[in-house]
Amino acid sequence: MGHARLPARRGLGCCILVLLLLLGGSGSPGTTPPPRGPWAEEQGPVPEGGPWGRARYEAVKKHLGAVGALSKQYWQYLACKVWQEGCEEEEKGEEERESSWGFPLVGQDYLEILSAWYCSFGKCCEMGDCRIINNITGLEADLSGQLHGQHLAKEVVVRAVQGFLQSPRPQKALVLSFHGWSGTGKNFVARMVASHLYRDGLKSDCVRVFVSLLHFPHHTYVDSYKAQLQRQISETLQHCKQALFIFDEAEKLHSSLVDAIKPFMAHHNNEGQADHQRSIFLFLSNLGGNTINEVALDFWRAGRAREEISMELLEQRLRLELQEAAEDGYAHSHLLRENLIDVLVPFLPLEYHHVKLCARDAFLARGLPYTEAMLNEVAQMMVFVPKEEKLFSAQGCKSVPQRINYFLP
Repeated sequence: MGHARLPARRGLGCCILVLLLLLGGSGSPGTTPPPRGPWAEEQGPVPEGGPWGRARYEAVKKHLGAVGALSKQYWQYLACKVWQEGCEEEEKGEEERESSWGFPLVGQDYLEILSAWYCSFGKCCEMGDCRIINNITGLEADLSGQLHGQHLAKEVVVRAVQGFLQSPRPQKALVLSFHGWSGTGKNFVARMVASHLYRDGLKSDCVRVFVSLLHFPHHTYVDSYKAQLQRQISETLQHCKQALFIFDEAEKLHSSLVDAIKPFMAHHNNEGQADHQRSIFLFLSNLGGNTINEVALDFWRAGRAREEISMELLEQRLRLELQEAAEDGYAHSHLLRENLIDVLVPFLPLEYHHVKLCARDAFLARGLPYTEAMLNEVAQMMVFVPKEEKLFSAQGCKSVPQRINYFLP
């Protein structure tokens, strides 16, 4: 295994050495570079067109020797960062390097860039840290441009995730519970979060997705599911300093499975613990959708814009509904009573013009041309409720991408 990657290392090492030489001193052919670095004073005046002389020769020799030593130190630094080899030697020379390096420190910045570039092609560390990107700016931008009709979800999710990741030592996992009708964007936001926190998105080893009816279909095997779920979460937390767990169809989770998850979400005293307990749990549920829709409908009937709906109003009503949930149903009530859920995120029902925006995005995603008439035609294929107002899409945007097939040549 080591022999297989040796040529690649040598090639990369040559590139780094050339880079270091270029950083050390650059000048145009035929010109004498100005004195710089520790050997500037040793040069002395040199007659124009005259020989270099012994002093300059010794100065250049000394400078190139320093470059050679530094290139070796830089190589050790890169090998430690990328392949986790030679780190003991790297740490041993850290203090000496900090006190003695006269070479421009920009070289170290280039090594960080090279390490990130190398890691972009594959997993270069066992813990997967180099695959974590935490691109909050990108998350905010994409939610603003691609998530339609959800002003509350956009703001709450970005603020909650950003605040959690910026906390140096969080006392518990971040737990967000998404609520709303099917097709309103819950899965879409969960995928967005994964793709902007991890370079590999949902395919990352640090992201686990569980669908209740797919992974835990039979209540008779709940004890086996419970042990398996606890083992999978524990292994992911051991492997990753930052983990993301997504539970879709969460209202169908058996209460015993929620009991298995609760210890991983609970408050903890992390004194003496490493920072690898950072984890995010996302629960996606249709529960509470009717309550959210009633609020949106009341605002519409009162002639008020949906953007006026506040987080405080919806979260209060959601908590009341969830706490009254049947004990043998979705166990959110237990999580709420123990204050394990940090934020209930409401997803509002989508209106006609939101469906048109989803249709536009679907055409663009497939590289297909579209017209305003085509967008209207897609939106008119959907079923809208209530029966009198026909205001909200009963399916949200869920089946919009499939409707685009009607327009294929």
